[in-house]
Amino acid sequence: MNRYPLWKNLMIGVVLILGLLYTLPNFYGEVPAVQISAARSTVKVDNALEAKTLEILSAAKIVPQGTLRDQSSLRVRLGADDQMKARDAIERALNPDAQNPSYVVALNLLSASPAWLTKIGALPMYLGLDLRGGVHFLLEVDMKGAIVKQMDVAAGDLRSLLRDKKIRHGGIAREGEMLVVRLRDDATRSQAKDAIRASRSDFEYTERSEGEDRLLVANMTPQARKTIQEDALKQNIATLHNRVNELGVAEPVIQQQGLNRIVVQLPGVQDVSQAKKLIGRTATLQVRMAAESASAGTDTFPENRSGQTVPVAVKKQVVLTGDRFVKAQATFDQNQRPAISVTLDAAGGRIMRDVTRENLGKPMAIILFEKSKGEVISVANIQGEFGSQFQITGNFSSEETNSLAMLIRSGSLAAPMDIIEERTIGPSLGADNIEKGFKSTLWGFLAIATFMCVYYVFFGFISTIALGANVLLLIALLSLFQATLTLPGIAAIALALGMAIDSNVLINERIREELRNGATPQAAITAGYERAFDTILDSNVTTLIAGIALLAFGSGPIKGFAVVHCLGILTSMFSAVFVSRMLTNFVYGYRRKLDKLAIGQIWRASAE
Repeated sequence: MNRYPLWKNLMIGVVLILGLLYTLPNFYGEVPAVQISAARSTVKVDNALEAKTLEILSAAKIVPQGTLRDQSSLRVRLGADDQMKARDAIERALNPDAQNPSYVVALNLLSASPAWLTKIGALPMYLGLDLRGGVHFLLEVDMKGAIVKQMDVAAGDLRSLLRDKKIRHGGIAREGEMLVVRLRDDATRSQAKDAIRASRSDFEYTERSEGEDRLLVANMTPQARKTIQEDALKQNIATLHNRVNELGVAEPVIQQQGLNRIVVQLPGVQDVSQAKKLIGRTATLQVRMAAESASAGTDTFPENRSGQTVPVAVKKQVVLTGDRFVKAQATFDQNQRPAISVTLDAAGGRIMRDVTRENLGKPMAIILFEKSKGEVISVANIQGEFGSQFQITGNFSSEETNSLAMLIRSGSLAAPMDIIEERTIGPSLGADNIEKGFKSTLWGFLAIATFMCVYYVFFGFISTIALGANVLLLIALLSLFQATLTLPGIAAIALALGMAIDSNVLINERIREELRNGATPQAAITAGYERAFDTILDSNVTTLIAGIALLAFGSGPIKGFAVVHCLGILTSMFSAVFVSRMLTNFVYGYRRKLDKLAIGQIWRASAE
């Protein structure tokens, strides 16, 4: 008899129920929302901000439909007619100084699925830029700026090196993309050249004279320039990833294009001006010695102390910049207060060791620069000499130390960037693409279902149900893994339908063949499923290999297609073999006397 054990039927039933639950959120659509995130790392997104936002909306006579808050942002659900009005009201109230905003207030979209689905982790799949709408930027990285920045850093390294080697010089200056070291005689120049060459293998050296000065000119080697440019591109991409996370953008696309360009796609973001601010935002640190009072040789920056802004005077000379910080992580100091543990590179460690040795007992300030505006995050007296590793302490919360550590790790751009192309894809165009993709998939499904039901009768109906289960499970997996669906992904779903039904065709034809050979209906069902399985497995494995190759070596739309393609192969094997077999067992498995199967015309070869 054709029967599955109870545990197998229950397992298939549970899989189908879970598939239905994780598919449901995709049918609820999205609602307009306003998202608020911190424009500066020292600004909090907390309960007080949520309460203040609700007060602002109440004063503007706007009724929110709900709020959603995480560590980095507050999102408020709104009616379609209230989104722009709410954004303007919140922007005016939270950012009275438009030139120095404390919060980023942007338009966004949120899923309208019920809270009970969200609680079990059932979320809608992400939609790509072509389906959801959003903004697209093409950025060009100033590679010359990356070289210049590294040469400025190298100038500081060489000063420290020559001081350690006790080689006297008349100054180190950058001229364009070269470093020029002024020395008093040939012997000193030769000594300096040997010392620098032993320390830096990325320079080419030339010599020349200028009056009584002997000049040593250091220029980057072609290989070093190439490495700096590649690293600058990678660091800028990492920095942009951290920046766009503040808007809660679902699956942003940030990838290299060519040698010096970066593509940024932000699905669901319709506010181009806010997206520009976000992309242009950078953060870096400076370490300076604090001054007793403001004077001609000092700068003044604000410090937030227990909610009060206090001006702090610091010396103009920069001890260290963020380029020297190679590692940062949130930790706790000896008093169990939140702190940030940082590690400097070798040159930074030498500089810090010299400065702390010479300034014991004096205050040192850590200044965070964002959008060219500085803010003191820590002022502490130097208690002892330290080098490459130390802690930044201050009035931090645990959340703030995590945020600051992230900024230190990848907060600064390695090279300037310019937006050379921008475009906005409206949600109406994305909705049109979704509608067309849905209709094409639906009509394809109906055409297949019609053919199968006509040609294979009741077994065609079972195959159609299995095909529907395949689509259900495929969408559920895409939602569960939070994959991004694009137009090529919809094409892959349509292709998966055609490939999935092929397995059922193999099974049905095998059953027909067994019936033609004189097997009983029950034996034909058993043989049909068992003997067709090897063929189904072989064909799907070979197709899966091709899909994995696309996934491994493709990018952008190709990778999106490959993800859906590979998942579709896995779900099609499950639905074609197990789901259809379970349905067949329910209909025919319990019949002791079975004379025939509703599987269409059984053509037999005529005897001659």
